[in-house]
Amino acid sequence: MTSPRLVESSTPTDPDAAVLVLHGGASRRERMMVSPTQLSVLRMIPVARRIVGAGRGRLAVFRLLNSSRGWDAHHTPVDDVRWALAEVAERYSADLPVGLVGHSLGGRAALLAGDAPPVRSVVALNPWVYPSDAADLTGRRVLIVHGRDDRIADPRRAMTVARTLSQTALSLGFVSVEGGKHAMLRRGRVFERAAADFVVATVGGQSVDGPVGQVLAGEDHVSV
Repeated sequence: MTSPRLVESSTPTDPDAAVLVLHGGASRRERMMVSPTQLSVLRMIPVARRIVGAGRGRLAVFRLLNSSRGWDAHHTPVDDVRWALAEVAERYSADLPVGLVGHSLGGRAALLAGDAPPVRSVVALNPWVYPSDAADLTGRRVLIVHGRDDRIADPRRAMTVARTLSQTALSLGFVSVEGGKHAMLRRGRVFERAAADFVVATVGGQSVDGPVGQVLAGEDHVSV
């Protein structure tokens, strides 16, 4: 197993907050290493770029490359997220607020690692989850964005997990994307904007409109 790595997207000297962008990607064989060129990793580059632009130079943004592909029971992507959080704390401050944004298995990792002390908000894009997944997200704001036509990660599972997490989360919104599929290629800008808007609002203090604005105003479920 290789070591996890952080790829810098934006590293201001004195940021208001940090954002970790987490990729998905199932393993095709045991202990398969992550490649920077695999599609699940490349898929998150435009998401990270959108967050950097929306952050107006006030957010430190990193893409996390996991130690291995998939979800190994002995060392999961959640462990890699906790490593990355420690790295961010060492670079900046343990008090720096952090937002997590993940896709597919990265969305699952974001939700399950959301209980870490510095995390203030979580965005899960088409998260691949088990209905039994749960975490104590007290004080955290959570957004799940799921394509209605996702045939890899079942939106119904995500809704089940959303109901569980809403019992502790400060707020939890669910955005359903009409015609959206798992890879986020179709209607990709909707996913990217939702992720960027949510983190700049929840850890950057900016006001936003659109679907995320509706969620933050108190709507539990928005369709776009």
